[in-house]
Amino acid sequence: MAAPSSDTRAGRAERSVRERVPPLLTDLYQFTMAYAYWRAGRHQEPAVFELFFRDNPFGGGFSLFAGLLDCLLFLRSFHFTDGDVEFLRSVLPPTTDPAFFQFLRDLDCSGVTLCSVPEGTVVFARVPLMEVAGPLAVVQLLETSLLCLVNYASLVCSNAARFRLAAGPRRKLLEMGLRRAQGPDGGLTASRYSHIGGFDLTSNVQAGFLFGIPVAGTMAHSYVTSFTSLEEVWPQTLVAVNGDPDPVDVLSLTKGWLSRVCELLGAEPGKIREGELAAFLSYAIAYPQNFLPVIDSYSVSCGLLNFCAVALALSELGFRPVGVRLDSGDLCGQSVDIRHVFRLCSEHFSIPSFESLLIVGTNNISEQSVAELNKKENEINVVGVGTHLVTCTRQPSLGCVYKLVEVRGRPRMKISEDPEKSTVPGRKAVYRLLDAEGHPFLDLLCLAADSPPEAGVLLSCFPLGCGDAATSVTPAQVTCLRQEVFSKGQVTQPLCSAAETRAKVQSSLQTLHPRHKRLQEPDSYTVALSEKLRNLVTEIQRGSSGDSNFLFAN
Repeated sequence: MAAPSSDTRAGRAERSVRERVPPLLTDLYQFTMAYAYWRAGRHQEPAVFELFFRDNPFGGGFSLFAGLLDCLLFLRSFHFTDGDVEFLRSVLPPTTDPAFFQFLRDLDCSGVTLCSVPEGTVVFARVPLMEVAGPLAVVQLLETSLLCLVNYASLVCSNAARFRLAAGPRRKLLEMGLRRAQGPDGGLTASRYSHIGGFDLTSNVQAGFLFGIPVAGTMAHSYVTSFTSLEEVWPQTLVAVNGDPDPVDVLSLTKGWLSRVCELLGAEPGKIREGELAAFLSYAIAYPQNFLPVIDSYSVSCGLLNFCAVALALSELGFRPVGVRLDSGDLCGQSVDIRHVFRLCSEHFSIPSFESLLIVGTNNISEQSVAELNKKENEINVVGVGTHLVTCTRQPSLGCVYKLVEVRGRPRMKISEDPEKSTVPGRKAVYRLLDAEGHPFLDLLCLAADSPPEAGVLLSCFPLGCGDAATSVTPAQVTCLRQEVFSKGQVTQPLCSAAETRAKVQSSLQTLHPRHKRLQEPDSYTVALSEKLRNLVTEIQRGSSGDSNFLFAN
């Protein structure tokens, strides 16, 4: 597959990956191990690693797999430059054989095969997300970079999906966490995968440029408080939409509307903030088609009066104001009061569109506060989320790991005193079993040589975490979760856009049974081993000096 042109969005994204994730973005011990393999003549031995996580994030019942596209772009462009090699020569011991550095200079991923769950798929703890096969030294060198690309992407995508589930399908979600993110790359990654996870908009302009995410934003409190007087409004005129070439004095028009609004609402014009009105007017003249100010710089009641006056002036000139933003206080209660005023103005001044103006709520929004919106009366159309989304406050890391499962065709297993750190050996196939209603109910890990499960046929398997107990199930449908996506240096599946992966997320979540996607106390999803894979685990455990039955006891 040819690399995309550098002037396309895909080309910009690939260039971004090359710049952000060069081969040196890894841990030093990857190179020390690679050298030891090379020195021992083992660097070309065929090996297989798996990438997975041990627990579903945020106390939930599922995760989403994200970051695959960047992994593929990383593998496709993987190579060491002369500068990379010279730096490694300076940090590795001086006794390192010089021929090893030439080995690194010639290295690429032409011998690597990657099989993966499709990006955007709902996934569960202990299920391998990716299988990376190839020469031992090469696939070892890839570990840290692949983990870096998958861990946060999957975590923030899953967090965004939880916000979407909490908000429901109709309310718009705006990601606005760039200023609170862990650095520029964290901000870009958060914007991208929040959109894939279900957010509609981002405030991050660079994310819009690179990934095609719709961008949104108007003004901050600083813009409002920078004005003190109507004398600062310039220009003071607008040309109406109807084509009349004569400019209209918007300042005088707005003053007239302010008197009418105050009379309608029983408010005193003398109590409004002139600086705030000046800010709204100045912005409306600059952006008459995109007027959505923040109205709580001083007080919501005064801000609302000023907004209505300016918005009604714009409406008279044929423009359509967008709405208001609230950033403090009781967002639900305020939104109800504001909608009431919008409806009054709509009816009294015969402007039908006024009652449907947007109300945007921001103010340190968390998953819990989004969920509470559905329990309280409110009129909020758009919710802006920053810190709690991009920093994943409730759980800062997904904890993906990358473990060796086969070398030279022989299974390998990590046997640990900590049961949760044990691994499942051998090269595998992964199947998802669905019930008659199309809901997934079990993911089955099999040896690659096992016969696949069949729809309508009873099978026996061993759920992880249930000791030696077997269970029998009859799936109505069976899907294979794995597909080959990279081989011989080339991406072997079409690269998906953010929009396509976003659609995959929503379709995958829709198949999940409500009991597994509850935000609080979800039912545990079953991941099980086939009988042959379970027997292999038992055989290796018995042959180990640390023999125990810990795999099934956690």
